[in-house]
Amino acid sequence: MGIKKNKIFFKKMKWPWANRKYKDTVFRLLFKNDKAALLELYNAINHSHYDNPDDLIINTLDNAIFMGMRNDLSFIIDTRLNIYEHQSTDCKNIPLRCLLYVSTLYQQIIDDDKIYGSRMLKIPEPHFVVFYNGTNKLPEEVTYKLSDMYEKASNNPELELTVRIININQGMNDALMKSCKNLSGYSTFVAKVREYNDTYSLPSAIRMAMDYCIDHDILKDFFTRERKTIYMYSLFEYNQKGHMKVIREEGREEGREEGRNEAREEAAMNTILFGYEDGLPEETIRNRLKQTYKYSDEKIDELFAIANAKNKEKLTK
Repeated sequence: MGIKKNKIFFKKMKWPWANRKYKDTVFRLLFKNDKAALLELYNAINHSHYDNPDDLIINTLDNAIFMGMRNDLSFIIDTRLNIYEHQSTDCKNIPLRCLLYVSTLYQQIIDDDKIYGSRMLKIPEPHFVVFYNGTNKLPEEVTYKLSDMYEKASNNPELELTVRIININQGMNDALMKSCKNLSGYSTFVAKVREYNDTYSLPSAIRMAMDYCIDHDILKDFFTRERKTIYMYSLFEYNQKGHMKVIREEGREEGREEGRNEAREEAAMNTILFGYEDGLPEETIRNRLKQTYKYSDEKIDELFAIANAKNKEKLTK
């Protein structure tokens, strides 16, 4: 087929850690390293019945080549190259992005010395799917085409690429959700985050949504295993949003300082709560707070009192 037999995985390239929205983070964690979950998703979308996860060859772009380019999931199965993206925005430019992705993928899986030969190479047929869960209203499924982006489109464009946009918000595509419990659980998680975020900060909303899913046996093992990673990404996103908000509010020094303090206290509080969950000694947690946040003993005592009250309230529910 012209595929490099000994080159299943992409070249590892180190790039600075890029910010990913919490939904992207959860989506990637849920499917990227779990072939069984990814195969379940593939079968649900294509109405197929593959039962051997080892048939999958995962070759996801991860900050590859020159542009820091990345995509969420890509894999080969049965000579089909599947490129899956998760999006929280209705991006009409996704066909062009997919064109760049697939070009880079082909560059990495095709033998360079064979591409100029006279013998025709056989390459995996690409298929593009975007899982959408933004707040803008979209139908259950829509198709975007590369030719829609052409300034002067012809009736029969010589280069075409189509992308399926599948709406995975709660209440959409019921049959698909029933066929893929991981996708259904993910959809529930995002819905709960939005519900809690109406009242609480994003990090707290994400933590509460994970607790809800664990308590209701929704992706329980996954959220138990990955909760700290998910929380840290959410905190990074939350602090970045807070920072940008501060920049836009120049001249309001008091408000800026208050916002920074609230973000730090939120992070410190979760350090205590996660420390309790891990069974860490109180002294270890206190030392972490001193080293990370430079809090005084009095401030740390105050935070522990609030954390203990929260734990007690949780236990009595």
